[in-house]
Amino acid sequence: MIIQINTDKTLNGDSKMQEYFTSEIEEALKRHETHITRIEVHLKDENKNEEGLNELSCMLEARLKGRKPIAITNSAASIEVALSGALTKTETAIETILGRIQSY
Repeated sequence: MIIQINTDKTLNGDSKMQEYFTSEIEEALKRHETHITRIEVHLKDENKNEEGLNELSCMLEARLKGRKPIAITNSAASIEVALSGALTKTETAIETILGRIQSY
């Protein structure tokens, strides 16, 4: 499973953050890693560092073998919470897709 992390210009995409996100994604999706070819992560600050509440968005695009990619988005006040929510939604979507495949 290849993991690619992209950030907008307002977020710091340093190696420490990349390692954290990669380990979180691998841990959350390890049950399905044989079905996943690639995960693309897109992180952005919806408010572009303006005053007020930060709304950070995490979009995960999961590419499954022999299937169309699925895209899940989650927003939160912190990037870690946004990732966690997106991972939960992605895992549920993958389980639904794989469950449909196995029921045929």
